[in-house]
Parts: sequence; C-alpha cells; structure tokens
Amino acid sequence: MENFDPLGIHTGDSIVVAPSQTLSNEEYHMLRETAIKVVRHLGIYCIIEVNARLSRSSALASKATGYPLAFVAAKLALGIPLPEIRNAVSEKTTACFEPSLDYIVTKIPRWDLDRFQGMSREIGSAMKSVGEVMAVGRTFEESVQKALRMCHPSVDGFVPQLPLKKAWADTHDLQQELAVPSSTRIFSLAKALHQGMSVGEIHRLTAIDKWFLHKLQRITHLEQHLQTYKSGTVPRELLLKVKQDGFSDKQIGQILDGNERGARELRLSYGIRPWVKQIDTLAAEYPAMTNYLYCTYHGQEHDVDFQDKGIMVLGCGPYHIGNSVEFDWCAVSAIRALRQMGKKTVVVNHNPETVSTDFDECDRLYFEELTLERILDITQQEDCSGSIVSVGGQIPNNLAIPLHMNGVQILGTSPLQIDRAEERSVFSSILDDLEVSQAPWRALSSLEDAFAFANQVGYPCLLRPSYVLSGSAMNVAYGEEEMKRFLEEATQVSQEHPVVITKFVGGAREVEVDAVAKDGKVLVHAITEHVEDAGVHSGDATLMLPTQTISQGALEKVKIATRKIARAFEISGPFNTQFLVKGNDVMVIECNLRASRSFPFVSKTIGVDFISVATKVMVGEPLDEAALPSLDKPFIPVDYVGIKAPMFSWPRLRDADPVLRCEMASTGEVACFGPNIYSAFLKAMLSTGFKLPQKGILIGIQQSFRPNFLATAHQLKEEGFKLYATEATSAWLCANDVPAIPVAWPSEKGVTALPNIKGLINEGQIDLVVNLPNNNTRHLKDNFVIRRMAVDHGVPLITNYQVVKLFAEAIRYAGELDTTSLFHYRQKEPRGATQQG
Repeated sequence: MENFDPLGIHTGDSIVVAPSQTLSNEEYHMLRETAIKVVRHLGIYCIIEVNARLSRSSALASKATGYPLAFVAAKLALGIPLPEIRNAVSEKTTACFEPSLDYIVTKIPRWDLDRFQGMSREIGSAMKSVGEVMAVGRTFEESVQKALRMCHPSVDGFVPQLPLKKAWADTHDLQQELAVPSSTRIFSLAKALHQGMSVGEIHRLTAIDKWFLHKLQRITHLEQHLQTYKSGTVPRELLLKVKQDGFSDKQIGQILDGNERGARELRLSYGIRPWVKQIDTLAAEYPAMTNYLYCTYHGQEHDVDFQDKGIMVLGCGPYHIGNSVEFDWCAVSAIRALRQMGKKTVVVNHNPETVSTDFDECDRLYFEELTLERILDITQQEDCSGSIVSVGGQIPNNLAIPLHMNGVQILGTSPLQIDRAEERSVFSSILDDLEVSQAPWRALSSLEDAFAFANQVGYPCLLRPSYVLSGSAMNVAYGEEEMKRFLEEATQVSQEHPVVITKFVGGAREVEVDAVAKDGKVLVHAITEHVEDAGVHSGDATLMLPTQTISQGALEKVKIATRKIARAFEISGPFNTQFLVKGNDVMVIECNLRASRSFPFVSKTIGVDFISVATKVMVGEPLDEAALPSLDKPFIPVDYVGIKAPMFSWPRLRDADPVLRCEMASTGEVACFGPNIYSAFLKAMLSTGFKLPQKGILIGIQQSFRPNFLATAHQLKEEGFKLYATEATSAWLCANDVPAIPVAWPSEKGVTALPNIKGLINEGQIDLVVNLPNNNTRHLKDNFVIRRMAVDHGVPLITNYQVVKLFAEAIRYAGELDTTSLFHYRQKEPRGATQQG
C-alpha cells in the first residue's frame, strides 16, 4: 500500500492507495526481498507491527485484498502452516498465495475538526481523523472520486469546493493551503488544478508524487472538456469515459446545466450501466466463489448472477462524531436476524472498520457508495425485495424519501412518515395536534423572526436544523449577537429545510425512550435518564438505566406521549424519542424514526435485542409479543444499574475547548454495571481513563452555580481532599466552612504572590480539575486556559455540575467496586420486574 501524502503525515490521516502505484518493478521487488530477509534473519513467521493494538493498516489491507490477515496469523499461531490454511475467498487455493489485485483501492480519512471551536485544520504526525472510507475501482480516477463522495454526502467528487459547500476563507492563500497539509488540502488541489496551476508547481509545494497529480489533472481536464457540451450533444463515448473516471450522475448533471435525474436518464438511454465485479484476491487467475463485490464502468460482463432477490440493508458509512460503531452494531444485528429467518441479504457499506463489511456476514456485500445513484443501480440489478434504512444512522435515513420516490420499497415505517418527523416544523405542529407538550417553538424564515420570537419568550433560545445527526450546528443563543452567528451556521447545514427555534428550558432533566413499534403499537421500550441537565447533546451525556430521579407521574406522561407518537406516525420499526422533564412537566424534544446510538446499550442492559425485534417487525415475521417489555409491563432492573459514559479525544485536539455543548463532541463510549448508581458510575468513569484524585482538587465555579455546589464541596472536604480555588471562589468556600487554598489566574502570572496552577499541576499537587463555566463570565480566556492545561497534562477534568455532584456522592457511597458480569446480574433478575428501581 502507498500513502498519497508525503512522509510526515500519520498513516491514519493520509490518503492511501493499494496496490502501490508509483514504485518501479525493481523498487517493489527490493521491498519484498528485504521483508523476506528480515523474517528469515529474525526467525519469525509473521512480522506484526509492535503496537499494543492491531495495526490500523492491517484491517485496511485485509478488506482491500480480501486476504484476512488476523485470521491467518491466528492459525499460524496455532501451529498450522500456510499451505494447509484455505483461502476463504477463492475456496480453491491456500493462504500461501500472495494476493494480487485487478482493481485499485483508495482509502480517505474522515475528520470532524470543524465541530471544535478554535481548531486548526492542519494535520501531521499525530492522528486526528475519526473514521475512514475505502473505495474500489478499476482506475485511480474512478477510485478516488468514489472515495471523496463516500467521505461526505455533500461532496460530489474531486471538485474545488469544501464539504457542506462551505465558503473558502477570505484570507484564503492557495499556495499556503497546498504547502501546509490539512484536512481540506485535497479540495485545494482541485482548486489549484481548476485555476490552471502546473503539476510541477503543485509538486514543489506539496511533495505529492507527480503520478498522482497527473491523474488528478486528467479528472479536471475531462470535466472542462465535458463543459463544452450540452446534454443533448454529449457523444456516448465521452459519457462512458466520464463514468469510467468516476464522475457521478449528479456531477455530470451539474456540468451539463441539468440535474441528477436528467443525467441518469441520458446514461441509461445510451445503455451505460455499471458492471458488478468480485474482489477475489487472485486477480481472476483462478475461479472464485466470493460474494465480495464492487461496481465499475470498466468491464464487459458481470461476475455474478442475480437470482436471490435479497433484502438490502444500508450500512452506516464512515465513522465520524455522532455516527460510530453503535450503528454498525444495529446493522449487523439486523443482517444476522434476517439470516436466522432464512432471508437472503444484500449489504451496502464502504467503511473498512466495520463488521458489516466482513464478506461472511451476509449473502452479498457491495463495498460501494451510499448515494441515491449507486443504491438504485444495485437494487435494480439485484431486484431486491425491499430495503432497510433505519439501522445505519442518518446517512441511510436521509435516503428514505429519494429512494421511495424512485420506486424502491422501503421496509418498516413509511418514508413519508420519516419525512414528517425529520422536518422540525411539521413534527412540532403534529405534536400540537396530538396535545403533546413541547417547548414554545417557531419555524424561521428570517433573522427578524428569530429576534421577535426571542423577545416574546426570552433568552436563552435553542436553534435546531432539520435532517442532521449529532446536533450539527445546534446551539443555545444567550443574546442577539450569538443568535445572528448561530443562525448563519444552522442555515448552512440545513439548506433545503427550515430551521426551528425553541425556548431553551434550563435546569430540566433529559429522558430518552428507545422503542420498537409495529403498526403504531409499541412492542418494546426502555427509558434512560441523563446525568447531565438538558442542554448537553445526548451523545455526550452520561446515561442511566433505570431512571434515578424521575417521578412515577412524569414517567407515565412520557409513556403516554410515546404511545401517541407511535400511533400518529404509524411506526413499524425502531424509533427514539427525547423528553425534557421538570418536576411533573414533560415536554418532547424530538423523535427519530430510526435506531438511535443508545440501542446497543439498552439492548445489552435489559437483555432484549431491540434490533432483532425491529427486523422481524419490518419483514412481517410473527413475534411472541407477550414476552417483550411493552409500555404496560416494562423490564426494569432492580438489582443493578447500567451507566453509559462518553469518551473524548481532547488531548489530540490541541486547541479545542474541552467543554460540552448541544453539538456532539465525544468519539466513543463505555458502559458499566453495578449494584447501585454510585459503583456503576465510578466504574464507568474509570473505564474512560479517569484517574481518581489522591491529593488535591482545583475548583472554579461561576457565581450562578455556587448555592447548589456547597453540599458537594462539603462532601469533597469530608473525603479528605485538599481543595484549591481561584481567589473569589476560595474566599466564598472559606466563608462557608470549606477551607480552600487560593491560587492565581493563569493571566496573573508574576503579578501576584499566590501559587500558580501550572506549577501545582506539574508537581502533582492537583490531580482533578473541576471547572464549571457559563457564558457570561469575566474570565473566559483564563477558564479556557485552565481546562486546556488539565487536558494537556493528563489531569482529569469535569465541566458539568451534575457530574461533579454524582462523582462526590459516588466516592462517598460506592464502597468496594464489584466485578460481577452483566450476565450474572441479569440471571439474578426476576423477569417481569416492573417496579421502578
């Protein structure tokens, strides 16, 4: 495999192609011989990169070649020699063959750096990407354009445009953009080539091999050539050439001043269709029995026949913030449930890190784009009996309406209902009709609307775009300045759908219901509660199951609303509803008619596979409904509590502010269980890498939190911790019988005699930082510096009041942490336990 980017960029952040493209035959064989000499000299059978983990590239190599490295290495470790290990793909040859490829694979990383305030887009030797895609094509041009579209649904290919059609910065210096590696450099390359910069000049600035640059230049030249035609005058040969170089119908439509549908019809009228090819590890030298497939416009025939009429399951696409392995778990659970029912499955996904892209998980695996064009190509070719779009997160969910309009049968909840729930303004007015309460809201068409609404209900207000995952561009505005800035962001993310503004309810609890319904009747459900107050994105919140502080009356209201929503949207399949609870008042926040990221957690905690139930509902299989946790007889654990806690990557995101907002920032999660909330919570904190403090705690609290925080401060004092605080907080704590040592603000260094924070952290005197910020504090910059200092020195940091409170209680009441397995907890549990824990 070869990195597209020059030396100095982490492999995980580089575009990678396989097989290598720019080595001469001599260089290739020199590398191969060196590797063999090293193995023989060291007397080992397989070199494995010595990391305390599997190498990132070995997973990619396995998916790119179809040669399962880990599987073969495990057999070698058991003492089975290579000639006796069968090649699982060809079923004819042994693992002694080196894989040879008759296609080109391109891997492109996916970054989410724009989510973090103050983050630069530069990349280097420390990995920052959160996911990756892998595209397969017969030429580099075809492969790289496919990969760029896979990475971001808003990108059309190798085009001089940023993802989400964002504007280039005013200070945009193209030479600088090319010289400094960044997450958007590939789009700057397109811009440079479009402006006519020479390959030599770009090579001088980027050090990217000229072979790659010439290939990219060919894409640009072909696009410029196509622009000289109109859709009525394009010759068939040119259209075929354009498709062979990886242009999508949407791209072609735009170049010819038409649209995607027009380009598709033109292409089909010329009889230009993609061929389905196998990935067979042996470059078609031997007959292969594989179901591992990709589409290409280079070819004369299909490698497989199409008689299965299987059910299509759409995967989750690249991992990114808000869309991670939870959705792959959902997709794989659905595929396995279908196979258990004896149904044939067709899976489409392009993420090499997932289990759903293992070719033995399904009957047909297409390593392909999750775009309307490609899904239509595959469904029409395979003659699929139906498609499931509700188990792969937001990308497949957004395809529900376009696929439905093109005659694809969507299994489960009707796409028209999905559209009604996703369009925020429509959803809110349906809730009003159902008499289900929600925070005051309005659909916005202008900035004046927003100001008028805010003046009527008062700040703070929450802005929410439609059809987004993980709270993209969702923000709480505390005044007119912020409102203006946030509204611009929201309209950019949600260009075709209105933005909705709601009154932000402070101090409320957030509750989520994960459920599966059949024809509008709820069959299974689980209710979780967030530790943090509402306002923290549910993907960044700490979840508790069963609920801990919600009254029986409020829970009844939650169930009544869930029942009404399921009926109104005629839901058949998975859905997730989020609620605000304040005392006995219950308000709906939103409802997603798809599996949510907490489905794996609730399924594992209560021991019922929600996705398996949902899959049976969607394909019309009979179910034993009496045995399921319905709204009337829920399964509520009595002897144990489950906690799901988020994992963050703040140390890698050098300039980002490690504080939680409405937009999701976590990159992973853990779940832990204990006999009570305290031990489960401490286990979860420890699992995320949190170290319990031994010496001192630095406390920084804005005035508004002080009255509530006093009890927590007393608890920490009684547990014997030494408390440090900035001057005003320290004076207030001391006045309330909690001794605290005053320290200087970072900006006061050298001005005051008080000890400085950095020194105390370096000496190990402070091993936990509690920093509770709000928007209107004098020391914004200082607080940011303190939070960053904690992260950069590996000191645990808590920035949320409810988490600190629970942490102090947990240290006091958790007792000895047990090591009981979830299986044993569930065995002890009397089934059908219904009382609230």
